[in-house]
Amino acid sequence: MKQVVAIVKPFLVEKILEGLRRAPLEALWVAEVKGYGKQKSYLDQYGDSEYSEAFLPKVEITMFVENLRLGEVLAKLVEISRTGRMGDGKIFVTDAEPYERVVNIE
Repeated sequence: MKQVVAIVKPFLVEKILEGLRRAPLEALWVAEVKGYGKQKSYLDQYGDSEYSEAFLPKVEITMFVENLRLGEVLAKLVEISRTGRMGDGKIFVTDAEPYERVVNIE
């Protein structure tokens, strides 16, 4: 099993979730995050003045996928999230080994 973490632009989240709706996922969750990559920060216009944003808003989508279906899920994820502009995001894939026994966290 693999853990896939995708950091994407917020306006793409609904499209990504719709595209992955029928994907063979074991689990999926979404979190709002902030950060920056190569673009560092950006200037935005508010009224007549410019202001700088130190961190850019992003959304982190974390999912668990069986090894045999990983290529299918990654292809769909890249197809939907790639806009061709700087700051599209990143995708990280790591091994995810199931814990040997179930622990109830209450």
